[in-house]
Amino acid sequence: MLDRRLNAFRPDLADIRLKGQVEAERFVEGTPASVCVPFAPLRPRPDFEASIDTQMLFGETLKVFDSVDGWAFVQSDVDGYVGYLTEEEITDAMDPATHWIATPRTFVYPGPDLRFPHVGELSMGCRVTLTGEAETRGTKYALMEGGGALISAHCQPIGKPIDTDYVAVASRFLETPYLWGGRSGFGIDCSGLVQLAMMMTGRAAPRDSDMQASRLGTPIERDALQRGDLVFWKGHVGIMEDDKTLLHANGHTMTVARENLEEAIKRIGWLYDAPTGFRRP
Repeated sequence: MLDRRLNAFRPDLADIRLKGQVEAERFVEGTPASVCVPFAPLRPRPDFEASIDTQMLFGETLKVFDSVDGWAFVQSDVDGYVGYLTEEEITDAMDPATHWIATPRTFVYPGPDLRFPHVGELSMGCRVTLTGEAETRGTKYALMEGGGALISAHCQPIGKPIDTDYVAVASRFLETPYLWGGRSGFGIDCSGLVQLAMMMTGRAAPRDSDMQASRLGTPIERDALQRGDLVFWKGHVGIMEDDKTLLHANGHTMTVARENLEEAIKRIGWLYDAPTGFRRP
């Protein structure tokens, strides 16, 4: 059985690339689109009461396989995740992104002046199309296609790593609220933290912790742990800041927090048992 999280198929419809691998009434090619809201919850079914699997960020591209009753059946181009977004959260009218946001959070202003009331917010990893620059009282702004201005220093050319150390990027999210399925500077979960931090350093990572545990890097022994290594439990992952300190988004503090690894193992044990593995990405 193919993983429904990474393969677009239903009994009535499937991605044409899956022809011969799954049964469906019809096979279709996905049409390109992109996310037009700061972050869009991706759900396993077209239902607002469904739990959130992950989020897609502003400007990220995707393929649309079907649209019915205000819901679109899509697959992310960033990590291949499949699910449902509302049709209001996507558009086929955006130009290719030129830059992405390089700070955990930033504001969108109606014009190049930080004293203007802001009109939106964007997270690290959001992709934007910039058309020009302006300067007001010594502050430089990047002008967005269609209107709006960002602090220029908060933007980097698309795909340019913002750091060489993904742990340093992850640490910028300390005290960010924990959010199940979250993948942004406004709320993030354990595997989302790993994925987003790696993405911003030019490294691809699967979305969920079980995917990361089986596909990301190579296994190592616990006594070999060092900065940048990953510790996995069933349903959870954390990043080693050094050989003793774990950095992770967690439901205990409901934030991204630092914790002594030994204390974390004891505390987490009642819910997730012992760690299932250690990997060096």
